[in-house]
Amino acid sequence: MSHSSQLVDTDVKLRSAVPTFLVADVAATGRWYVENLGFTLTGHVPREEPYVYASLMRGNAELMLLNLADYKKPDLTARRPDGLWDAYIRMSGVRELYETVEGKPFVRMALTKQSYGDLEFEVRDPNGYILVFGGD
Repeated sequence: MSHSSQLVDTDVKLRSAVPTFLVADVAATGRWYVENLGFTLTGHVPREEPYVYASLMRGNAELMLLNLADYKKPDLTARRPDGLWDAYIRMSGVRELYETVEGKPFVRMALTKQSYGDLEFEVRDPNGYILVFGGD
């Protein structure tokens, strides 16, 4: 029996998918995103540190941080040498954003014009998550 007819519902509109990162220190990670990538801390629980959850936004892009005490993200880059990303953020103004981080130690790939036409650069956050900023 097919249920595909139930999936064609014009009232259902997905608006976004939000990367959710497990981190040992939500507040410190949130501050890193604010200070280095221009995100805004838009919400956190509880009111005082240590936070168990935080939401960060820059424009329409959102990231969520969830606390997991003593969590250390496994480094899987050796298993996929062609690239391993945790979030791809589509944007305009890639070159302008890159200019604000150029030369910083967390930049993993410099601004690059890809064969498919996009400008992209990669950063590695303090927890090892790889974010790609691409567009234009």
